Amino acid sequence: MATLTTQAISRAGITPSYAAVAGGGDACEVGDDIYLHFKNTNAATCTVTLAIPATTGDKLIGPVGALFKDPTTGLCTITYSGTSTNTTVAVCKLQAP
Repeated sequence: MATLTTQAISRAGITPSYAAVAGGGDACEVGDDIYLHFKNTNAATCTVTLAIPATTGDKLIGPVGALFKDPTTGLCTITYSGTSTNTTVAVCKLQAP
């Protein structure tokens, strides 16, 4: 399981870096300003918490608040129904103005 790096969204915007989803799942920071952005260009759907559409799937999920916080690690645990190099994820955080 990989802990995904959180990337800051500034007023100028963001061009996030994406990581391939891990077979054993991933983890990320938790907060009311944390969002997950998934891209799926695979021919099959990938179920995260919501189904990501096949081929042209592009989903922004969040905020990933305290409800998703693992009491042991303090992180949000993310699992996937399947993995492919065509399915990627970025963790983004809104910055204060």
